[in-house]
Amino acid sequence: MSRSDDTRDSDHSQWDLLDKQEEPVVVKETPLPWKQIAPLVAMRLAEPINFTLILPFMYRMIEDFGVAETPKDISYYASLLFVSLSISQTVTVMYWGRLSDRIGRRPVLIAGLIGTLAVSILFGVCKTFTMALLVRLAAGVFAGNAAVMKSAMAEIADDTNRSRMMALLPLTWNFGSMVGSGVGGVFSNPATQFPGLFGNSKLFTYFPYLLPCLIGSTVAAFGLVAGIFNFKETLVKPTQAVIEEAVSEQPAVAGCSTEVTPLLAQSAAVSVAPTKQSSMGSLLTPLVVRVMVTNAIMCFAYNMCDQLYPIFAATDPRDGGLGLDPRSIGVSLGVEGIVVVYIQLVVYPRLERKFGVLYCYRRGLSFAIPYLVSMPFLSIIAAHLQNQAGTSATSMVVEKVVMWVILMSLMTMRITSSVMAFTSINLMITNMAPTRADLGFMNGTQQLAMSVVRIFAPIISGSLWSWSIKHSFPLPFNSHLVWTLSAVLIAIVLKLSYRIPESVNKFAADQPKAIASAEELDE
Repeated sequence: MSRSDDTRDSDHSQWDLLDKQEEPVVVKETPLPWKQIAPLVAMRLAEPINFTLILPFMYRMIEDFGVAETPKDISYYASLLFVSLSISQTVTVMYWGRLSDRIGRRPVLIAGLIGTLAVSILFGVCKTFTMALLVRLAAGVFAGNAAVMKSAMAEIADDTNRSRMMALLPLTWNFGSMVGSGVGGVFSNPATQFPGLFGNSKLFTYFPYLLPCLIGSTVAAFGLVAGIFNFKETLVKPTQAVIEEAVSEQPAVAGCSTEVTPLLAQSAAVSVAPTKQSSMGSLLTPLVVRVMVTNAIMCFAYNMCDQLYPIFAATDPRDGGLGLDPRSIGVSLGVEGIVVVYIQLVVYPRLERKFGVLYCYRRGLSFAIPYLVSMPFLSIIAAHLQNQAGTSATSMVVEKVVMWVILMSLMTMRITSSVMAFTSINLMITNMAPTRADLGFMNGTQQLAMSVVRIFAPIISGSLWSWSIKHSFPLPFNSHLVWTLSAVLIAIVLKLSYRIPESVNKFAADQPKAIASAEELDE
């Protein structure tokens, strides 16, 4: 065979190889590792349940303390209790994340659950406002598990199932929040609510808010047991021998590389990724800062409207609210719990696999704007219903049905937006960690930003709402002010999201990297 024939055969074989590479590869999703996920979910439930169970009885508890001079002052002291947890969480959350990068996720999660269990019981026996404030500060110290759990979840996932697994964390939060609110409302002051069972109990008569706190601490104890006996450490630190063995298995390349060599090198690099933590300066790249800023602004906007909704729903329609009773408000919020399960477990994973995390983030933000702009206009229907009281029953029923259909549609839009935006931002921040050893820092930084936001958002939202309904200003400075401001902030975040590159769709810690040398590992 001639030299030219050899060349033609070589060319044909190269084109055949390229054709094969261009064929679409269908990647099957890896089954979820439930033996690791189940204890993580059990541990995660403790925080939302213990956080929200105090909401139904907070007003009555502060009233019993006798610290407020008038009922109008109770909301001020309630905000102090909420803000105290956010302040202590802000101060400590970064340390928990960084500590988990050094000693592992499991011991940090267990320590957090032990603290949550203790402070939950202590809050139930508080008899003074000062003691309650100190207990809430302590609760914030142990509220850093969310960031650590994101890191653990990312470590046991792969590219095919990461979106589904990361979606389980906000799903658990939403479910736990519903359970916590119900527990606090049903089981507070049991001696009065259930005299047949607890009427003769001196313990629950003297400590009327202890029972729901004991139930919350029981959930924390269950998560603690699951963490100790069923959860295995996810932060694996390879030894020097493992790294040298992986390096030695790479094919020797003399003079030139082949089409197979980079793939083998990539596999080795991923499996023996260095465990040395990156410096803070190298982690806080312009891209990371940009994503963190969008996360903070988005969280601020969502927190403002989320904190405002119960107040807005209960406010008299003549002042720009809906005039709903507590049971109706609970129904409107409960519907979200049904919708969120389907969106997070079915809708979001499919969209993320098809279009990517960044696309889902932008779509989630775009859903929020019409919801925020439209919600305050519902007060017009509510005011008309109030004015029509005593007239035609049929017309009132029709208008009420219309209002509830619109309200439920907007609340569905809200939860869809929230699930897509927050799940996507969690995935993006996890994806940007250069190594698995930096996951704790990245998720801790995100949690820090969200904790800072939670300090200011409720105070600003409540103050602006109170100011706007006390004055007769035109739109949008009337009862629409907070909703409009939130919509503007979300629009800004949406615009900034188009400056985020598509690289955030991939888990950076598993991308090809140069293998650390022995000298770097010994440092």
